[in-house]
This record gives sequence, structure tokens and C-alpha cells, in this order.
Amino acid sequence: MIEERNEKDDVQFDEAHLREMLEAHDIDAFREEFLELHPYDQATFYEKVEPDIRKIIYSFLAPTEMADIFEAIEIDDDEYTAYLAEMEPSYGAEMLSHMYADDAADVLNELDTEQRESYLGMMDEETAEEINELLSYDEYTAGSIMTTEYVAIPENSTVRSAMTILRKEAPDAETIYYIFVVDEAHRLTGVISLRDLIIADEDTLIRSIMNERVVMVHAGDDQEEVAQIMKDYNFLATPVIDDKGVLLGIITVDDIIDVIDEEASEDYSKLAGISDMDKFDTTSLQAAKKRLPWLVILLFLGMLTANLMGQFEATLEKVALLAVFIPLISGTSGNSGTQALAVAIRGIATGDVEEHSKLKLLAREAGTGLMSGVVCGLIVIGIIYIWKQELLLGMLVGAALCGSILVATLAGSFIPLLMHRLKIDPAVASGPFITTLNDITSILIYLGLATALLSQIG
Repeated sequence: MIEERNEKDDVQFDEAHLREMLEAHDIDAFREEFLELHPYDQATFYEKVEPDIRKIIYSFLAPTEMADIFEAIEIDDDEYTAYLAEMEPSYGAEMLSHMYADDAADVLNELDTEQRESYLGMMDEETAEEINELLSYDEYTAGSIMTTEYVAIPENSTVRSAMTILRKEAPDAETIYYIFVVDEAHRLTGVISLRDLIIADEDTLIRSIMNERVVMVHAGDDQEEVAQIMKDYNFLATPVIDDKGVLLGIITVDDIIDVIDEEASEDYSKLAGISDMDKFDTTSLQAAKKRLPWLVILLFLGMLTANLMGQFEATLEKVALLAVFIPLISGTSGNSGTQALAVAIRGIATGDVEEHSKLKLLAREAGTGLMSGVVCGLIVIGIIYIWKQELLLGMLVGAALCGSILVATLAGSFIPLLMHRLKIDPAVASGPFITTLNDITSILIYLGLATALLSQIG
């Protein structure tokens, strides 16, 4: 069975055949084959074809069917504008109104104010109001990614009446695996799983079988914190409440997967010194615009390093061999700092680094840096002695390398912890900045020691 499934997975749909049916305007054959596909495959085909082919798709599919494709589509946020521009405004508005409210809000959030108001004006009042409420929340908060399509039942109802509510609301709900329980003021009081609801006696009161210990988040909570909570508890959905405990909506696991992917891409971009992750289909000009700001900043920091080396020009002139080991010391210390940076940022992202363990982390990294520095320093002393028969020079380079690795390791762990404490994204303490900082400190340590001992090694 597994082999048979994998063979089918290799070819999910016949793209050429679907194109032929569209170009021949064979609407019945296209709909029969296309609508049997999984929404992800439909979205994949939709993304691949040209705008003129997509316009035929709009004429073949109803807005409700197109809504399923838009919910499964995986494109950059700014591309939604281009796709909507291909549709008739009334078609696009109806499609958006049939999407889950949080997904529709995400799309509309990418439009300018005039376009957004235009689409909302073409929707029915209830749907527009629901989407507008989601648009009012700050970006990257729990409120901005929650959906208002969920099932809630009164705590004083019976299982029988709860099942009636569930059958009525389930078709429009994003998930029904968790049913949330509310009081008369719609405050969240408990949760019950679909399994427990099904197996319970029909005359049982909901309040007697619900779980009152509900893990919930507030609408203003950061989406990254929500993602961590859902990961820790393995939730499929998490309720969102306001300051009074009123249930506002839920966040489902598919939205959290998007958040994790988005946050990972953002952090990776910052660690690489890029304002936003490049896509393979971006132009050279677009990629350069994203990378140049960081490169210019690092260029000026690099000039600081060059100026610093100029202060030790006399030392380098007297012992030219010292310059040979500058890349070795700065490169090794940079690598050590980057290792510590990766450990610290991962600990912050996963929540492993709590307030009480930060000093412990710094102490551990200091010990690690010292041991690594001593080992690397001894190796360098031996190599330089065998290579140049210069024991004093080897000891100078070894001592500088040991000190640089220790400082770099501490900086790599301390800086992200400090930025996290100051409520700044630790990923901003990216590899290029740590490397530049380590270049400065390693040169200061190395050439400072050399200048102090110049009379002995000249």
C-alpha cells in the first residue's frame, strides 16, 4: 500500500492536460478533473500558469471554489495584489468573503487602504465587520492571526443541545476538534474535546465534563510566544481572549506553522545580514536593495577595523610577520563567537533560556571559551615553533588567540541575551555584526600584546 501511494504522489496532476482543457475552453472536463485535486495541487497549478490562463480559470470556477485555492496558495504577501488585480472586483470580493476570516484579513492587509475599503464595501455587512475586527489588531500579534470561525457552547447546556449546536456551526468552523465553553457573558470557562463530547451521555451537563484548566492567550500577545505555547502543549488550536476573559477567536495549528516558517525566515535573514530573505525569482536590483543597507553599515564598521589596525602601523613595520596571523586570530575568534551566538539565540527562541539560567549560560560559555582558547593557543604555539623556530612569537599569537576566543564566546552569548532583555529581536545581533565586533577585539588584543612586548620580539 505504501509503495502504491508513493507512486501516485510522484505525479499529483497532469499539468499539460489541464492546460489543454483550459485552452480548448472545455469547462465540464476541466472542472471534473481539477476539482478532484487536493486544494494544494490546485494552488500549485494556479501559481504555475500565466495570467491569461488564470483568467480562464476565473471564468470556470465559482468564487467559493477559488477561495479554497487562495487559502492553500503559498506566495509572497505582496503577490496577492497582483492576483486580485486579474479578477473582476466583484468576483474577488465574493471570493474573499468565502475564505476563513483570518485568511481574508491576511490578504486584505497587503492592499492599500482604498483597495481594502473597496473590497469590504462589496461584502455583506456581517462578513466585512468580522474581517475589519481582525484587521484592527497589531501585526504579529495573536489577534492578527486568530480566526473567528470556531464552535462555542454554553456551559449550562446539555450534551444533546451541544451536539445540535455543533452540527449547525461545524460547516463554517475552521476546526471542531476542540469545542470551547463559555458563560452567559461569552467569557471562556472551559474546553471539551470532540471525543469526550461524542462518548458522553446526552443528558449530561457540559459544565460537569468540561476541562476548566484552559491554556489561553491574549489578543495582544506576540505571535512567536503563541507559537511556542502551542508547540509546548501540542495543541491543534488555542483560544484567544481579551482582558475581561471574553472569547474572541482561536488560533489553529496551520496558522502557527506559517508563523514558525515566517519567523525562521526572518531570523535567518537577520543572521545573514539581509533585510528580507531573497526569493529565487527576484531580480538583481531587488536583491541588491535588500542586501545593500546591511553591507553599507558593515562597510563603515570595517573601516573602523582598518583604522584600528592603522594605529598599530609602527608595530607591524617592525615585526611584519605579525600581520600573517591576523586572519587566523580574527577568523577563529569569529567562528567561536558565531557558535555561541547560535546557541544563545536558539535558547531564547525555544524558551530554554529563562531568567534564572542566563548567568549559568554565560558561565558555561566562559568556561567553554577558555578551554577552547587554551587548546587552540597551545596548538598554534607548537605550529609556529616548528614552522618559524620562534617560541616567543608563538606564545604571543597563542595568548592572543586564547584571549580572543574567550572574549568572542562571551560576546556571542551576552549580546543576544542583552538584546532580548531590552525587548530587541536577538537575531539583530547577527553573524556579520558579531564577526565585525570580534575582528575589533581580536586585533586590539593581538596587536596590543605585540606592542607591549615589541622590545622583546623585535
